[in-house]
Amino acid sequence: MKPVRLGVIGCGVIGRRHVEAASRSPLIDVVAVADLREEVAREVAGQFGVGRVYGDGDTLLEDPDVEAVVLALPACWRTDLASRAFALGKHVLIEKPVAMNAEEVRRLIAARGALTAGCCSCRFRLFESARAVTAFLATGALGPLRVVRCRAISSAGEPPKTPPPAWRLKRSLNGGGIMSNWGCYDLDYVLGITGWALRPRTVLAQTWTVPPAFASYVAPGSDAETHVAAFILCEGGTALTFERGEMAPAQTANAWEIIGTHGALRLNMLPGQARQILHDEGVPGKGVVSRTVWEGEEAWTGVHTGPSQDFAEAIRANRPPGTSLEQALVVQQITDAIYASAERGGAVEIT
Repeated sequence: MKPVRLGVIGCGVIGRRHVEAASRSPLIDVVAVADLREEVAREVAGQFGVGRVYGDGDTLLEDPDVEAVVLALPACWRTDLASRAFALGKHVLIEKPVAMNAEEVRRLIAARGALTAGCCSCRFRLFESARAVTAFLATGALGPLRVVRCRAISSAGEPPKTPPPAWRLKRSLNGGGIMSNWGCYDLDYVLGITGWALRPRTVLAQTWTVPPAFASYVAPGSDAETHVAAFILCEGGTALTFERGEMAPAQTANAWEIIGTHGALRLNMLPGQARQILHDEGVPGKGVVSRTVWEGEEAWTGVHTGPSQDFAEAIRANRPPGTSLEQALVVQQITDAIYASAERGGAVEIT
């Protein structure tokens, strides 16, 4: 299969990871990189043997040898660049969050045409464990779903040794904070493993900024949230309860659970060693009986290699990527509703 000729726009931490992962894949040929800090782009190109370096994304897009691009720069610039890429006939893989808001995602869908376009929020669904969960849930063994629960909290540690990036908690640059940075993974995961069948309708949420004790952990001028909690009611009565936080004055917790009429699944989205997915089944006369659905080990390297590999395969096989723009739109609609609910202090409807 002919390698996809890839260009990467944005050579920061995540962009560098994309170049590193793609350069190891026999299905991808990284032909160009671009960054406004051209010296950074040159350093990345030299490290991974990339032949062409550009000082901005628009110039890279004009390179006729580039057939697909990864956009690994702050969200505020992605939609315009992606639209230009589509106009030039190039496939696009967009880092998360997919855009600043749902209206931008609709613009991307309208501009995409027959090209392949995906979002990196699919990362954790590309693991074997996620595929096993998806297959299990598709059997209907849990019965009609009642509650899908996610609670993911990162405890505050020592102060960062390097200055935190300004974009990460700046609403004007990233659309939001922890909800945009990590909440999109959580929503993509629970919606994806349940077959994208859940239809969110009503959202009630609250957000909080960094606790005073850890104010020095974030860049000056940061105005986005570091903690979010939401209740999301879907068509048919399924409820999503969601909490995600970082730099929290609480113990670290990572737990995902899916509860149906006949049983439940206990799982963890994150890779690691000695992982298990447990099925709790309600059995008449016995109560709850537990068994292991899947167990194994998964490395964090897959978080970075998965999206670009899936993207290249989708292009060559002419199939949808791990997360399509239509699916990313659902995630973004929930995200927008969470922010709107927190701002208004009341429930918000998703139409």
